[in-house]
Amino acid sequence: MVATLIEKHNAQVEWRPFYLRPDTPPEGMELPEYVKARAAQSNARLKQMANAAGLEMVFPTHIPNTRLAHEATEYALQRGNGLEFHRIVFDKFYGRGQDIGKWEVLRAAAEEAGLDAEEMQRLVGAGTYTAAVQSEVNQASQIGVTGVPTYVLNDRYAIVGAQPYEAFLQALQQIENELKK
Repeated sequence: MVATLIEKHNAQVEWRPFYLRPDTPPEGMELPEYVKARAAQSNARLKQMANAAGLEMVFPTHIPNTRLAHEATEYALQRGNGLEFHRIVFDKFYGRGQDIGKWEVLRAAAEEAGLDAEEMQRLVGAGTYTAAVQSEVNQASQIGVTGVPTYVLNDRYAIVGAQPYEAFLQALQQIENELKK
């Protein structure tokens, strides 16, 4: 859907980090039973949406700590390949169920995106991007982000959760109408 928005509407997309579960230990954790039960219905809807778009979707029960993935994404962004790296990391987690809190998964994503995996791991491991990512996470919290994904359009409109493409079209139309006034 992001690719379609970029292609058809000349949208500019900026992925911003947000820790949905900031209490996740570095090794990750099993998804609590109450969360699995609550997510079952929305997972069925998400799988339908993914299948309709020709995508595979899995729902891992092991939740990774995403700090490394967010900082690796910052590395990719600064090298002009953030969207591609982000797409690959999403596919590794949601399409294949891989643990994106592990270096071998992030290194493979970097290589697939044409990035220097060695340099990425070295810089992320040294904490080069920690402050920048934490600043973005803090900013997301300050503007009221509480879930993922949250799409913010024109710094004014929020679309929360996995929504159909039509929801984005309606928001874009509303923005366009306001700009004409």
